[in-house]
Amino acid sequence: MKNVAILGSTGSIGTQTIDVLRANPDDFSLVAISAGSNIGMLEEQIREFHPKLCAVWDEDKAKELSKAISDVTPTCKIVSSMDGLIELASIPESDILITAVVGMIGITPTIAAIKAGKDIGLANKETLVTAGHIIISLAKEMGVSILPVDSEHSAIFQCLNGERENNIDKILLTASGGPFRGKTRDELADVTLEMALKHPNWSMGRKITIDSATMVNKGLEVIEAKWLFGVTPSQIEVVVQPQSIIHSMVQFDDGAVIAQLGTPDMRLPIQYALYYPKRVFLKGDRLDFSTLSEITFSKPDMDTFLGLKYAYKAIEIGGSMPTVLNAANEYAVARFLNKEIKFLEIYEMIDYCMSCHKNIDSPTVDQILDTEQWVYETIKSKWSL
Repeated sequence: MKNVAILGSTGSIGTQTIDVLRANPDDFSLVAISAGSNIGMLEEQIREFHPKLCAVWDEDKAKELSKAISDVTPTCKIVSSMDGLIELASIPESDILITAVVGMIGITPTIAAIKAGKDIGLANKETLVTAGHIIISLAKEMGVSILPVDSEHSAIFQCLNGERENNIDKILLTASGGPFRGKTRDELADVTLEMALKHPNWSMGRKITIDSATMVNKGLEVIEAKWLFGVTPSQIEVVVQPQSIIHSMVQFDDGAVIAQLGTPDMRLPIQYALYYPKRVFLKGDRLDFSTLSEITFSKPDMDTFLGLKYAYKAIEIGGSMPTVLNAANEYAVARFLNKEIKFLEIYEMIDYCMSCHKNIDSPTVDQILDTEQWVYETIKSKWSL
């Protein structure tokens, strides 16, 4: 039996991870969970799975949860704040940490988990985008596996099974194009939050859904792919594949291309990471090639969807610039979700911060977090938010 801890158990990836655990009770035990403030769902998870530890970011909510589960036996320890997340990440009973939390809050707990010798099921993009130079070298030092949970990176990971000794020519990172594929910049000027949240294929959290609409999400995935698979930015090509059937591909030096296909179901990459290197049955829809009419491809429009262009620029510069890209996007998307700014202002905020930033070549974790705060203050000052 494998013992699992989940950083962010109430979000989209966290709840789908729990679906996988629930379907395989003889293979997994859930030993630790966490959330920001959704103590209602945490209570449900505690009563169902009886984890040893639960971390709540909000200290007041942590106290509320303690009272709410006072009748539960065996007792679940409730902790809070960053110290609580670190305790969860390094809990002795766990074998693997699923990093399903959104944002740079995931960096420090992930480092703590690696130092404690835990394998990482990585769904938190920000960890590698901002601190990839730290995470990858530390994981190698500790002999820890970084298992991608993101659909596209899991696809690449699967394509490379049995191919690690062969040279990668390029990675073909697929993108659905989001809800606004084919739109012009003028047409994007007045899109609403409700329109941006209607992803055509995937069921994801609100923040990641907006990132898909701007294609910032795909840009962050390019940066992740660099660190996960040891390739250069020029070896990563984004291909728009609207049907979300091919999840990504790898082209090798001899010209052969290996692709991973499947229905758009996030439980597949989650389960693959949990069981790796085994495959086991997963209930769900299957591709029906007899009725599949077409799979189409096109180049991304990086002049309209600037998130991808900014990501390539950030990764070429390196250092702390990817942190600026990520932090500016996080702040801007939060404002858009609150209907405080327009869709295209997300790009404006990212561009402004990247143009103002004095790059740090190899930032420490403290410098990464300081850069995040600099971005927030810079945007607040410029936009009076």
